[in-house]
Amino acid sequence: MKSIGHWIGGKAVEGTSGRRGPVFNPATGAQAAQVDLASVGEVDAAVAAAQAAYASWGRSSLVKRTSVLFRYRELLVAHRDEIAALITAEHGKVHSDALGEVARGLEIVEVACGIPQLLKGELSTEVSTRIDVASIRRPVGVVAGITPFNFPAMVPMWMFPLAIACGNTFVLKPSEKDPSTAMRLAELLAEAGLPDGVFNVVNGDKTAVDRLLDHPDVKAVSFVGSTPIARYVHSRGIEHGKRVQALGGAKNHMLVLPDADLDAAADAAVSAAFGSAGERCMAISALVAVGGIADELVAKIRERAEKITIGPGDDPASEMGPLITREHRDKVAGYVGGAREQGAEVVLDGTGFTVKGMEDGHWLGLTLLDRVTPAMDAYRDEIFGPVLCVVRADSYEEGVELINSSAWGNGTAIFTRDGGAARRFELEVEVGMVGVNVPIPVPVGFHSFGGWKDSLFGDHHIYGAEGVRFYTRGKVVTTRWPDPADAGVNLGFPTSS
Repeated sequence: MKSIGHWIGGKAVEGTSGRRGPVFNPATGAQAAQVDLASVGEVDAAVAAAQAAYASWGRSSLVKRTSVLFRYRELLVAHRDEIAALITAEHGKVHSDALGEVARGLEIVEVACGIPQLLKGELSTEVSTRIDVASIRRPVGVVAGITPFNFPAMVPMWMFPLAIACGNTFVLKPSEKDPSTAMRLAELLAEAGLPDGVFNVVNGDKTAVDRLLDHPDVKAVSFVGSTPIARYVHSRGIEHGKRVQALGGAKNHMLVLPDADLDAAADAAVSAAFGSAGERCMAISALVAVGGIADELVAKIRERAEKITIGPGDDPASEMGPLITREHRDKVAGYVGGAREQGAEVVLDGTGFTVKGMEDGHWLGLTLLDRVTPAMDAYRDEIFGPVLCVVRADSYEEGVELINSSAWGNGTAIFTRDGGAARRFELEVEVGMVGVNVPIPVPVGFHSFGGWKDSLFGDHHIYGAEGVRFYTRGKVVTTRWPDPADAGVNLGFPTSS
């Protein structure tokens, strides 16, 4: 059986902890590999390699850093089908979706290639007689990334390209559920010429996470995952003196006003709710239908959902694949029965779905719940599966109040033809990322990604300009060169004159 170790100091190393976890093929349910789970000592070895590499990488030229990243981009483009196949094999998403994930990760690599422009400082000359003041940005040192299973390529690439472009060294702790992609990303970085130790991968579980949060040489931690773990990572990290950006869960709402193009809204709802089997933090999981449009809109969504082809991700005919694990599949299915018991109308029930010949796969069909209320578990919890809840509201104001009352504030969308209503929504909704007739408003790489409320812990969003600020510290340099006229002692407080 394939065994997956770690990447430390520029090479693959076998685990020594004696602990291993299973890696499954979600389409068949069979174990396809085993991954070593790092011990505290193995995490320490990765951090030590990063710390040693920082001594030179942190002082390397911007030209050297960007030359590595430009070569890395070319290698990612050349190997994107291979990387997508690794994602499909261990996560389950269809190949086209995996290719899209790689493409969005590539955006951040391309942004990182422009780091000389993003790191430009400021200079004020003659702020006082013969005195200049400059503001510059410097790397923070060894930084860590803890990433989720649902985007094993994209989310790490939201972090490490900018981090290493800024002069930091990096330790990645990917999800132990689909670890092969991270290892391949590391191999390609080495092929691109990245010095040994600048990028390291430790596979593992809570033991590895806690050690990264506690380790005194790790200066910053980026995290993406569920809200409870994001809160834990944030509090434990700052307790140990680190800067932390911890992106949590979501319950993304799509508000559909009566004037909206209902066919476009239905297309968007199906695409955004069921893409990647709903295992996206930006998935639309709650649709708020305003006024008398709900019956017609639900019928249109059902009509489209019933035509979606579900199957293994490596089958070109498949439009949606399985869920990541059997345990997660069963948890998601439990919400469907619970919603029925709590009074929701189950318009489509995917809990009995299976694929012929792959009955042990982690399958769940598309599920559509209507007449869901905020008191129901299916509405209150982040389901993270192919389940769309439809909530009915009498007015725009009631719909916005529903969204703003949610504990999460990751992404949202409004569908309308009314520019005034859309502008009002942009300003009034308490959510970090807003789409206007765009169901999944993930920002392009040169902006920044991040939610509000329980969807983000910490002050910085991820990637873009905010990512650069997170991975650097400000420094102000005040300069005066000697001049005979400056001789003499002056104990007064310095002033500008």
